[in-house]
Amino acid sequence: MKTRVYVPRDSSALSMGAEKVAVAIAQEAKQRGLDVEIIRNGSRGLYWLEAMVEVATDKGRVAYGPVKVKDVASLFEADFLNGKSHALSLGLTEEIDWLKKQQRLTFARVGVTDPVSLDDYIAYDGYKGLKNALALSGADIVKTVTDSGLRGRGGAAFPTGIKWKTVLGCESDQKYIVCNADEGDSGTFSDRMIMENDPFVLIEGMTIAGIAVGATKGYIYLRSEYPHALKTLNEAIAKAENAGYLGEKICGTVHTFNLEVRRAAGAYVCGEETSLLESLEGKRGMVRFKPPLPAIEGLFGKPTVVNNVISLATVPIILDKGAQYYADYGMGRSRGTLPIQLAGNLKHGGLVELAFGITLRELLYEYGGGSATGRPIRAVQVGGPLGSFLPESQFDTPLDYEAFTNIWAVLGHGGIVAFDDTVDMAKMARYAFEFCAIESCGKCTPCRIGSTRGAEVIDKIIAGTDTAKNIKLVRDLSDTMLNASLCALGGMTPYPVLSAMNHFPEDFNSRDFEDKKTKATA
Repeated sequence: MKTRVYVPRDSSALSMGAEKVAVAIAQEAKQRGLDVEIIRNGSRGLYWLEAMVEVATDKGRVAYGPVKVKDVASLFEADFLNGKSHALSLGLTEEIDWLKKQQRLTFARVGVTDPVSLDDYIAYDGYKGLKNALALSGADIVKTVTDSGLRGRGGAAFPTGIKWKTVLGCESDQKYIVCNADEGDSGTFSDRMIMENDPFVLIEGMTIAGIAVGATKGYIYLRSEYPHALKTLNEAIAKAENAGYLGEKICGTVHTFNLEVRRAAGAYVCGEETSLLESLEGKRGMVRFKPPLPAIEGLFGKPTVVNNVISLATVPIILDKGAQYYADYGMGRSRGTLPIQLAGNLKHGGLVELAFGITLRELLYEYGGGSATGRPIRAVQVGGPLGSFLPESQFDTPLDYEAFTNIWAVLGHGGIVAFDDTVDMAKMARYAFEFCAIESCGKCTPCRIGSTRGAEVIDKIIAGTDTAKNIKLVRDLSDTMLNASLCALGGMTPYPVLSAMNHFPEDFNSRDFEDKKTKATA
């Protein structure tokens, strides 16, 4: 009987040498005359341990990591195929503390299955949600999603069920489901992980959405920098079509849903839903005026559901287990779980899926392991480049949409980027303006001009020129951008700028920062 060895095909794992490790294991097994089946699974999300190799044993899968090509021979010598001890041993995968403490609902299969094996997907509860949905009316499906409390995981946190109900109620000869997979926030990778490591769950979620609202066509608007996801999605879509889970007469019913992947334009602003729709129609990605809302007049002027990858990928478990099952996780109006991405200056970067309510401090230290440099964590940016910078005094804030709103912050896409005490917050504020200037679609003046002027004024503050006057000017400019920009790019750029100024005034009011940093690192 062949011994199953799992080596991730996730692009982050590949960047850490997973492909070479898989080849080395195959070659070593052949030389030793051992019968080994190498399965290319997804990453478990413990990225500091990649490439993480797992071996199927009678007791369960045993993990080793981080494995390099040079370690392969010694793993065989240690009889790792039978789960024996080695310097890189991590024990039973499911007992790894970092994984064991999580609540994986959306990511239940990620790292467990072969991403493009439909048999694997079905064996691990795949397509149960679709089966249940096919027995319900569109209104009942929408009610189930609404009752679950699922909110948009792309950042806006708008109730998913309400958006679907709007599209369901529209009379039209054509409706669309559009998946916003243009994941561009700094420190975020959960969308990519789903698409590379469990593509069928996204396909199933979009199919359920189509059946719910009466849409027969879906598009995945995929970030252009995700070639591995593109290949995996197209392979999974073809398999779903061949098996009758996509196309006409889905699973022998009257329902039709076709799906295709479109590569994004490479612009951050196309993550905004109306810019995305413009781009998908073949136009320059620029923000549309609202109303009308995309749910009423969206793609090609037709009613359109636009949801993030994680939102759609969460739908199958809700239709499988029920609305209450999902709603039982979380706190307040933030129901269910959130895939949290830990990045920046942390020892343990990776993906953690937990119910809403865990605090930033727990995430940074219990999961992130503290800073990679060993220095104090001074600031954390949550929610991508438009998110606020939070000081240590706010690390006990629970991950909850309303709790973050109360401290003038956003959860966004669940990305957390940590900085130690050597960070210059004036320079971080300048970067926020610069980023906005580069990525602005140019349609509205506050965003297009305000971001450029903002970077110029921050330069003067950094140079120590008329500091008090220029700090006031930045605040006035930020107020204009907040209240007059057409979309969140210009409207939220002041979040990182003002939070940096409010929480770290010493980096703006006196420019002896380089001297302070030199002393701190001495």
